[in-house]
Amino acid sequence: MTSHHLEFEEPTRRSFLFVTTGAVAAVGVPFAAWPLIDQMSPDAAVNAHAHLDINLGRIPVGVSILLKRGDLPMLIRHRTSEEIQAAGSVQLWELQDQRSRNAMRPRSDASDANRTIQRDGKFIVLIPVCTRHSCLLIGDAGEFNAWFCPCCGSHYDTSGRVRSGPAPENLWIPEHEFTAPNRLRINGPGWRYVTR
Repeated sequence: MTSHHLEFEEPTRRSFLFVTTGAVAAVGVPFAAWPLIDQMSPDAAVNAHAHLDINLGRIPVGVSILLKRGDLPMLIRHRTSEEIQAAGSVQLWELQDQRSRNAMRPRSDASDANRTIQRDGKFIVLIPVCTRHSCLLIGDAGEFNAWFCPCCGSHYDTSGRVRSGPAPENLWIPEHEFTAPNRLRINGPGWRYVTR
């Protein structure tokens, strides 16, 4: 039986430099790359204006504007007096979903007053995406001449409440705030107008 004797060489200066250089590179490259990565981030001036201000007075009666941030749409509608009256005359027991789905009033019922953004009910802000399959809704359509989902056949009224079809919930009303009596602010960067 033969035995093998292993010999270990003493580390040379070259080996030491090789390992040390590799370790410094592994730690140093991320630190060296950070300024390049950091300069791509928005600066304080951009973050300070990370919202979209909308002058509601410039939206004519009966007109909707569509906003988008990435793939997320948001709709602001200036409702007609007929639309306001139709939405206000609906009783809660008639609704499929009796919750407001309003981010600003999360525990409220789905009455029209809890879904509009002003006391007079002229404006409504909502995400026009069907709550069943996330399809973009068709406006001025359906049984209630408001919003209709061509995918599942759900019909929404002028308050964005599901009234017929398989959709389980009313349309969602996102967070928003007033900075002046007729100035609506949508928070979050990247919102842009799609239609006026």
